Amino acid sequence: MTTSRAISKIEELIPQRSPIMMVDELLKVDGDECSCRLMIREDNFFLEEDGQIAEPGVIEHIAQCASAFAGYRAVAEGATKPPVGYIGEVKNFRLYRRPGLGEELQTSIVMGATVGGVTIISGTTVVGEEIIAETQMKIFVRED
Repeated sequence: MTTSRAISKIEELIPQRSPIMMVDELLKVDGDECSCRLMIREDNFFLEEDGQIAEPGVIEHIAQCASAFAGYRAVAEGATKPPVGYIGEVKNFRLYRRPGLGEELQTSIVMGATVGGVTIISGTTVVGEEIIAETQMKIFVRED
């Protein structure tokens, strides 16, 4: 399953809504990998007074990228609404610097094994060529 076109109607792929949407666009899907982007604007829920995103906002962005990927797969298989996922565990989270207002985040997700409804993902977030965060997460997807 590969898409070379960006999907900007992100609401069709993730259950999150304003004010906590942390993905603007699903850029690419290639097998078990995807990439997403987010432009940090003034109305971002996680933007702090210093003009930078709080650490939990970066974690949420990575999780929502994984959610967009899961939503893309679900819609491709005929689902009418995106699945709801929950962060079960954040492991090896590294935040090298907090991103700020006006910066564009691009995050790559690699889906790992799924066991008992829990999927292990790896995420790397960059601004330009600079890696600013990376982590592994266990995501539980609720089956309706």
